[in-house]
Amino acid sequence: MAGAALLCFEDEHRLAAKIAAPAGLALHTIARHRFPDGELKLSLPVPLPERVVLLRSLDLPNEKLVELLLAARTARDLGARRLALVAPYLAYMRQDVAFAPGEAVSQRIVGEFIAGLFDALVTVDPHLHRVARLDQAVPVAQAVALTAAPLLGALAARRRARPLLVGPDAESARWVAAAAAAKGLDHLVCMKIRRGDRDVEVVLPDHARSMLAGRAAVLLDDIASTGHTLAQAARALREAGAASVDVAVTHALFGSGALELLHSAGVDAIWSSDCIAHESNAATIAPLVVEALAGLEMLNGV
Repeated sequence: MAGAALLCFEDEHRLAAKIAAPAGLALHTIARHRFPDGELKLSLPVPLPERVVLLRSLDLPNEKLVELLLAARTARDLGARRLALVAPYLAYMRQDVAFAPGEAVSQRIVGEFIAGLFDALVTVDPHLHRVARLDQAVPVAQAVALTAAPLLGALAARRRARPLLVGPDAESARWVAAAAAAKGLDHLVCMKIRRGDRDVEVVLPDHARSMLAGRAAVLLDDIASTGHTLAQAARALREAGAASVDVAVTHALFGSGALELLHSAGVDAIWSSDCIAHESNAATIAPLVVEALAGLEMLNGV
């Protein structure tokens, strides 16, 4: 990708460095300044090539969406004709319909906002429900949805002997199956009953106890925020006879107190991909992103 650049912010420089060199991209950092009133000033490198990739994971999205607006428009002004976004975590994807009159359908609104700034998007395990394809949520010319499931399955196999992979709810079924297939591991899926953001019940399937006895269980999920669902699942796994319970997630959103909650529920190790920089990072998505960038038409002269 000669003549193309990867832009990042300082807090994501570690992941960006793992992507830039293998992808043949010149790496540059966007300077960021906050004024006393809270407004942001960004400074991009000059000059910019015609093909530019911006790396920005959209945890803490409300401020980062403004960063996307400022960075993308400025990159265009500086000569970028083809602009791709690598957002390992893609925010505002949950709300894809209005469940009550007057609700904002954030997926459509944010998706159209991103599509208005970028020509292509690469993300990892987007949290889509009633939408079959990423380009239906973010209508760009090329929308690539990667998965970290095989990475986490391989990680679990390296860290534990014959681990049993466990999905905390029905939504995780296909994802956990893909993680298990990566290393030929056993897996099972729980049922989740949600009564509120922090009020959930997790029920194990009938055959779980026979599969769990004396084994290492690894809970896998795409997103962990409050940790309540994973904590309930961990307690259920311990009660059913699991010798150990670990957690592996793609997106480590862990809010205040989440890690403590998980450990108090009987979780041993907590692992995550580096989609979001976090102390639990144990697997890198960089090779997946490099491969995806190599397939983007806008970066390869098509």
